Amino acid sequence: MIIDTPAPVRTGEQRLPDGRLLGWAEWGPAGGRPVLLSPGAATSRRLGFGADILDGLGVRLVSLDRPGLGASTPAPGRTLADFAADVRAFTGLRQLGRPAMAGNSQGAPFALACAADGVIGALSLVSAADEVADPRFAEALPPELRRLVDLAVAEPAAAEAVFADFSPQAMWDLVMAGSPAGDVAAYTREPFASAYREALDEAFAQGPAGYARDTVLAMGRWGIDLASIAIPVTLWYGADDTGHSPDLGAGLASRIPGAVRHVVPGAGGSLLWTHAGEILRELV
Repeated sequence: MIIDTPAPVRTGEQRLPDGRLLGWAEWGPAGGRPVLLSPGAATSRRLGFGADILDGLGVRLVSLDRPGLGASTPAPGRTLADFAADVRAFTGLRQLGRPAMAGNSQGAPFALACAADGVIGALSLVSAADEVADPRFAEALPPELRRLVDLAVAEPAAAEAVFADFSPQAMWDLVMAGSPAGDVAAYTREPFASAYREALDEAFAQGPAGYARDTVLAMGRWGIDLASIAIPVTLWYGADDTGHSPDLGAGLASRIPGAVRHVVPGAGGSLLWTHAGEILRELV
């Protein structure tokens, strides 16, 4: 069953050393153990998870808008490593230490960059977008996705132009068309549906460029030294998830030292919300 996704308890923008703003939203006790969230594709800081159990766990969930999405200042040409540097600055300025992090869907490679850079102390990848540009997936991708991946690798600027045609409604339609029936039922159930649509609208508030850059970075070669990651990493996939990883993260887990992978029977890509309790309890 989908867990309610209430509006954040606290929101704000942190000014980074270069003057840019990084938007954030929080749930749970202000003095709780911080857990960062790197949200999924084209969503904003608005869409948290597990809000009903955070007080009991003593967890302060802090969701971040990536540059160009929601309330965060755009940073054209940014990289995955740049996001890790932003998170390092954010955690330092807000005195969060080395918090745990959850990376959902397209937010996963950004979270992995933070792990490889030593910014965070533990990581949970939930319905994680895989490195689909890896040659091992050459024959596993549908033709249209294969074309976009090849374009993102060979001509990233051209790929960004393609993704810049997206809108909140286009993203909603894409997710609904590509998700199994169980996920569609979860996503369209209130109050989640309204919260999801609000997060999409917020993510595109500055236009589509932030989403376009995110997608090119996620679809291209990541350039992350996964073998260097030295923190606990857990991967969560629903057995019915057809959109995030052709092998449900088996290959991705094998590239991260000590990574643990869970595949949940009867579940799809909505695990962050349908199984928030298990994910958060293991993470902390």
